[in-house]
Amino acid sequence: MSTMRAVQIPQHGDSSVLAVANIPKPSPKPNEVLVKVAAAGINFIDTYQRSGLYPQKMPFVVGREGAGEIAEVGANVRDFKVGDRVVFLGPSAYAEYAAVSDDKVAKLPGSLSYEKAAAALLQGMTGWSLVRQAYEVKAGDWVLIHAAAGGMGLLLCQMCKLLGANVVGTTSTEAKAALAKKAGADYVVDYSQGYDGVIQKINELTDNKGVHVVLDGVGAATFDASLKAVRLLGTVISFGNASGAVPPISIMRLAEKNVRLMRPTLFNYITTREDFNKLAGDVLKLVDENKLDVNIYKEYPLEDVKQAHDDLEGRKTTGKLILKL
Repeated sequence: MSTMRAVQIPQHGDSSVLAVANIPKPSPKPNEVLVKVAAAGINFIDTYQRSGLYPQKMPFVVGREGAGEIAEVGANVRDFKVGDRVVFLGPSAYAEYAAVSDDKVAKLPGSLSYEKAAAALLQGMTGWSLVRQAYEVKAGDWVLIHAAAGGMGLLLCQMCKLLGANVVGTTSTEAKAALAKKAGADYVVDYSQGYDGVIQKINELTDNKGVHVVLDGVGAATFDASLKAVRLLGTVISFGNASGAVPPISIMRLAEKNVRLMRPTLFNYITTREDFNKLAGDVLKLVDENKLDVNIYKEYPLEDVKQAHDDLEGRKTTGKLILKL
């Protein structure tokens, strides 16, 4: 039996459980393709699955997205062939080979690199679903984006600006503020001294009305500020837990301003092949046409996966992190 290198964890825990192991190389099932992975994206969901916030069956190969070349196709696969350059959403992406359902695979347009594709897909599809489906951002809307200089935040800034919104971002340093502005944020507020200053600035900008929508991927640390920042009949989209999960709340807190609160996940928007193809196609087209810039902060060899997770969770990064296979 042939083997491959992969990041397999034996149990939930901190980054110390991450290790490169030799494990059996998978074979594609009838409706799967086997991708020789060239690059895998590193995302907060990987840290949630590793830590046990999103429990997994052990042992577990980490990773949710990657890009590479198709090495084998299952017996029932018709839309792909060996040699196709593709990007995919699927389990076990931190590995030299990944067996992926063919309804979560997209061919790469033009000369789009594996690194850019792996950096763009999961966050790009998440972001585009947030601004087109969870809340349809319209020209003139006021949008607050927390952690605007992170990989997700930079994409959301670009997307909201592309759609004509007024974009307010929160960051913690001048360097990060410069990145958010370059990505399209009209205003950037430093939250390092607390969120009272953020609320004050939003009130100044909006005549004390607040923003139409808050896009909050931070979670516990920002949730109260998000409720304060949103306007009457506004919307709070809580889509991530970078600072920890939002504690249980009383639904009566929403009554003060008739706030709409949503906690979406990407995978409920791509339950069919058609939904996946549409969303992935939109994102890859935006990247290929240079309408969406994917900022890759750093590329790590597989052996440095622990450092990559530490850097991501330690807020030492701006933009996307990539594992190179």
